[in-house]
Amino acid sequence: MSDYSVHLLEVVRRLLRALDPVLLLVLLTLMGYALVIMGSASPERLDSQLLHGAIALVTMWVVAAIPPQRLLGMALPLYLLGTVLLVGVDLFGEVSKGARRWLDIGVTRIQPSELMKIAMPMMLAWFFQQREGRIGLREFIVAGLMLVVPVGLILVQPDLGTSVLVAAAGFYVIFFAGLSWKLIVPVALVGIVGIGSIVAFGDTICQPDVDWKVMREYQKHRVCTLLDPTQDPLGKGFHIIQSTIAIGSGGITGKGWQNGTQTHLSFLPERHTDFIFAVLSEEFGLVGTLVLLATYLLLLVRGFHIALVAPTLGTRLLAGAITMIFFTYAFVNMGMVSGILPVVGVPLPFISYGGTALVTLCLGVGILMSIQRSRISKQT
Repeated sequence: MSDYSVHLLEVVRRLLRALDPVLLLVLLTLMGYALVIMGSASPERLDSQLLHGAIALVTMWVVAAIPPQRLLGMALPLYLLGTVLLVGVDLFGEVSKGARRWLDIGVTRIQPSELMKIAMPMMLAWFFQQREGRIGLREFIVAGLMLVVPVGLILVQPDLGTSVLVAAAGFYVIFFAGLSWKLIVPVALVGIVGIGSIVAFGDTICQPDVDWKVMREYQKHRVCTLLDPTQDPLGKGFHIIQSTIAIGSGGITGKGWQNGTQTHLSFLPERHTDFIFAVLSEEFGLVGTLVLLATYLLLLVRGFHIALVAPTLGTRLLAGAITMIFFTYAFVNMGMVSGILPVVGVPLPFISYGGTALVTLCLGVGILMSIQRSRISKQT
């Protein structure tokens, strides 16, 4: 074997060493499943999705090859950059579909809120690692303030879906850092009472002349539509009604690939993005849904295993939060498509069409791989 071949094999080994085989297998399975569903939901977008997938996989590998402590060292600059860009969006951002979410930087447009989905848990994990052994109430208050600032900036765009994801990502780090249940339970009770009140008095508070004060009008409509989509079946309730019909009509084994009537007769809106789960359920039925859920479960199990055995506090917090982010994406998307949660524009992880979300999620997988690789390196 020539010296060139030996050198090439060594390079390949180094590249593969950064990748966790279980996570890679799960990711490729999900992305392959996505291409199959996209081939029915929106075949004209297959080429773009393949390009997005290639970019996302390269991003994952690059991040996986970076030591986790170096990644955590980038947390503060990323957080500050993301916050400054969010302020820039509020001041100079472009308005699209009634929301100011994009910032034109000359060569392209960027959506800074996507950066915060990863920068936020990284920042808080780094923060708690710096204070390991002396984490108290003051640290939790500071962490809460660091979380509130970007979430508030995203809310005023307005972008409820992304603000929920960023808030959840930050909360998971704070919770895993040891937040007392005495602080969590009262907030949870207030939330339960609030949701119960909305359900109990929905007919009254959903009247057109009732102002919810704390929520925008379109957000009020989303909640009220969730309570009773039949009040406006051809308008605001159309999405939920059509998606639940698609899910229910799939039965056990589904109608078959490219045979979904709700999908191909254009009853199902946003079938390649937010509502792609309805396409999957209609064409592959309960069996296809269970396959997807089993793949997500394997992803979560592997992620939590990496978090449990991670070598430092910061990496444990970051791995746990990223794994919970995957869960939150899947839970919120399936919940809104099934009619049990308001429609907030959260994609189905690794399945929905779109480059930004896919790259962000694969970046998270790359961080998990980096943490796992560092643990193996220390053992050897």
